Amino acid sequence: MTTATETTARTGSAAAASPQPSANPNTALWEKGDFTRIARTMRESGEALVRSIGVAPGERVLDLGCGDGTTALPAAQLGADVLGVDIASNLVRAGQARARAAGLANLRFQEGDACALGELEDASFDLSVSIFGAMFAPRPIDVARELVRVTRRGGRIVMGNWIPDDPTLVAQVLKTSAAYTPPPPAGFVSPMAWGVEAQVIERFAAAGISAERVAFTRDVFTFRFAGTPAAFVDEFANWYGPTMNAFEAAGRNGKAGALRDALVALFERQNQSARPDATVIPATFLRVTVSC
Repeated sequence: MTTATETTARTGSAAAASPQPSANPNTALWEKGDFTRIARTMRESGEALVRSIGVAPGERVLDLGCGDGTTALPAAQLGADVLGVDIASNLVRAGQARARAAGLANLRFQEGDACALGELEDASFDLSVSIFGAMFAPRPIDVARELVRVTRRGGRIVMGNWIPDDPTLVAQVLKTSAAYTPPPPAGFVSPMAWGVEAQVIERFAAAGISAERVAFTRDVFTFRFAGTPAAFVDEFANWYGPTMNAFEAAGRNGKAGALRDALVALFERQNQSARPDATVIPATFLRVTVSC
């Protein structure tokens, strides 16, 4: 079943269908610090997720908000032709270096904005993936429209999105950090809304996708860090843009120590490692599968 909206989204030229680019504040956020330090703790789950979604050799795959390739690289290792797109130039360079080191000629990285992928042609991909990436873009309906536009009819979109108020790690890190930061500006749309099924359905409906073609399941990403929970907190504080911002705001109010104590307590509660020198923390997320 194809709606008029879907037809427009799929058959218009890339330049006409794609929203006009505008300044995206996420560039500075994700170029801050070095997210690769956190991404290293997510590699095993990234590989498992790619296997579970059934990436096929020769398939054209877009990884949107790819970071340095936690899911893009294993998809290419399975034989897919993969393009990783990220808004942060430092993460694109890191991904390119990983692809060269792995000898993967079928894996490319380039800079791009998930809200406006005008450089990508309509129906370019069999599978479009975004795991904890495009959910952070500031214009979610534009993200949904662009994902639908660049994915061929009969293809799939798979998103992994953190869930608001979930009791596991990432939602609680963001919730704890928010208590120490100023309120967001007017018009701010929380990235965590991508973890609400009704919101996801509404956004893809705006892109011409009916609700029955959007499926949901709860899944788990496990963070594995070779160090104590307190040392893992310091990785977030020193290298993860959102947490760095939270510590800067807390520091201006003399509360950086309180924020660190709260996060250390959180990480220690959630740590499932039996070893004192290792941290293993699972985090629940919403897996979204869209049949295009």
